[in-house]
Amino acid sequence: MRDSTLASGASECAAAGGAAAGRPGRIALWLYGATVFLGAFLLFLIEPIIAKLILPWFGGSAAVWITCLVFFQTALLGGYLYAHYVAHRLRPPIQAGLHGALLIAALCLLPAIPGSSWKPAPGEDPAWRILGMLTVVLGLPYLLLAATSPLLQSWYARAWPEQRAYRLFALANFGSLLALIAYPIWIEPRIPTRLQDVLWSFGFAGFAVLCAALGWIGRSGEAVVETAETAAPMWAERAMWVALAAGGSMLLLATTNQLTQNVAAVPFLWIVPLAVYLITFVLCFESSRWYRRGVFLRLLAVALASVGYAIYDIQVGDSFIVAAPLFTLGLFVGCMFCHGELGARKPAEEHLTAFYLTIALGGAVGAIAVGLVAPRVFAGVYELPASLIFVAVLALWLNWREGWPQRMLWAVVTIAMCVVFGSQVAGYRKNTVARMRSFYGALRVTQTMRNGAEVRALFHGTVQHGAQFMAAGKAPAPTTYYGMESGVGLALRMCCNGPKRVGVVGLGVGTVAAYGARGDVFHFYEINPQVVGVARRMFTFLSETPAQVEVTLGDARLSIAGEAPQNWDVLVLDAFSGDAIPVHLLTREAFALYRRHLKPDGILAVHVSNQFLDLAPVVRRLADFYGYPAVSIASEADNDESIEAADWVLVTHNREFLSQPAVAKSARAIGDGKAPRMWTDDYNDLFEVLRWAK
Repeated sequence: MRDSTLASGASECAAAGGAAAGRPGRIALWLYGATVFLGAFLLFLIEPIIAKLILPWFGGSAAVWITCLVFFQTALLGGYLYAHYVAHRLRPPIQAGLHGALLIAALCLLPAIPGSSWKPAPGEDPAWRILGMLTVVLGLPYLLLAATSPLLQSWYARAWPEQRAYRLFALANFGSLLALIAYPIWIEPRIPTRLQDVLWSFGFAGFAVLCAALGWIGRSGEAVVETAETAAPMWAERAMWVALAAGGSMLLLATTNQLTQNVAAVPFLWIVPLAVYLITFVLCFESSRWYRRGVFLRLLAVALASVGYAIYDIQVGDSFIVAAPLFTLGLFVGCMFCHGELGARKPAEEHLTAFYLTIALGGAVGAIAVGLVAPRVFAGVYELPASLIFVAVLALWLNWREGWPQRMLWAVVTIAMCVVFGSQVAGYRKNTVARMRSFYGALRVTQTMRNGAEVRALFHGTVQHGAQFMAAGKAPAPTTYYGMESGVGLALRMCCNGPKRVGVVGLGVGTVAAYGARGDVFHFYEINPQVVGVARRMFTFLSETPAQVEVTLGDARLSIAGEAPQNWDVLVLDAFSGDAIPVHLLTREAFALYRRHLKPDGILAVHVSNQFLDLAPVVRRLADFYGYPAVSIASEADNDESIEAADWVLVTHNREFLSQPAVAKSARAIGDGKAPRMWTDDYNDLFEVLRWAK
């Protein structure tokens, strides 16, 4: 039977405020809404904050965010499990007391800023370290925030059985969505990251006060007993809840992976897919009018076919301008189907905590499948077509009883998605001589013919990271972005007259070692052990250079910070996460390190080639701060020599170098307009440097 004591206690406690408003219990109703909203807002606001805090420690990889999503989905499951147990096994006074005690304990753990002891060791797989760190630093506060929505909905349903508690779930998702929208647009550009964390902690304290008020309202009551008004859902129905939630979660992580690996691991790119995911939850649980099964089934067939074609046709899939909106729309339609079916199948409100627990279980299963299992099972990035197959099978199963036309339609769609999966596998294998994958992404070595000569190239995702002509007896010649007339080529050829010391952040295939001469020292820093293995085994730049070659494994910035000054003549910044240098290598603090290790007339060569981000003004702003001249050098492609067009920024006090005719001819001033605000470890804003924004 329902707990009438809690309902009467809530009304009595709020009567004074309700009398003024003319509606008994009105304050309590507002308290429920405000607490659920604030809890959801804080729950999703901390996600980009904490991920951005730890991103520099792990090489700026997009996999950091994917691993964080695995933790968030799993912690959500823990919070829902806690809410289910508390709501159905403890009396209201004990519920309030336990929840209050845990909130006090969580407050003692704030602010949630990880210590330096969590920094990774060189060469290790960081995934488990990230999960352990998040569990220790953020686990309890996040679990309590996750438990808020289902726990308070159960209290609300007992206090006001005539109200629709499920609408609070839509309100919670709206709060989460608002946090995700506010972060890249308003919070990230204005508030330093560590201050964001501190302000979030104050918000959590306010949330704890609201929870205490609700606990006081519902402090009286009898034992909570599972209601017998409606039958518990069958296990087959619960399994379908899990599958539908897993489908949406798999689409979220797979689409995020697809979008972020070719641009940069930055919060505003992480947030777009997550915001779309939440929008579908808001629509599907706010009201049944948003999800029309017949309409969205047709849209789902079109979306699966469109996304599948983009994967099948590499020319479409590699065009971010086309693929980004297409994949995002596909995510929206797919999640509307999964979450719309969940909304249509929600049970009576006495079973809502079990329902939410099952949804969280599905979300965790989907996240683990994409974030942890797939990188260790698949040699390529096949998560998105695998997710499309899973959703197509769900649609086939749900429409099996709708007659043979529906069965045939979804059987054909499912087979088509299997063909897409097979075509992507075949595409990755075409001309491929080696494939491998780790936390840092998928690597592929290809060998093709160009003008009658064999060329071997290394790809990270779809981005090429170096190439070499394989003709026997031919000395390795610099190719791709490192040609003789490129910015780095000019710097390495003309920096000094005698032997030179060169630091290189990002190994690739070791192409810049082609500029080495006897007596030179080339010191490479590389975070991915697999890249080191590929460069040594499958390319000869490192083995055939006359220079002395040293390779340090681990994040370059962490490694350099612990070294004595290296007195480099040239420092080359060429580490790429996706298609851009990781943000933590382009901050004021990072440039202070580079300055310490460069000779007074040394040259900092920064690779800024990117079709979406205009990073040259960022480098110029940093150079201006430290009083260095900075010039931009753009070089053209030469397909016959396997040279790619490249943009470099050279930062140096070396006037003799800058006055060299070849350098002076190619050098260009960087922008005449206002430079972006200087990036620091606590502040960076990629909206300022988006090319479309200009």
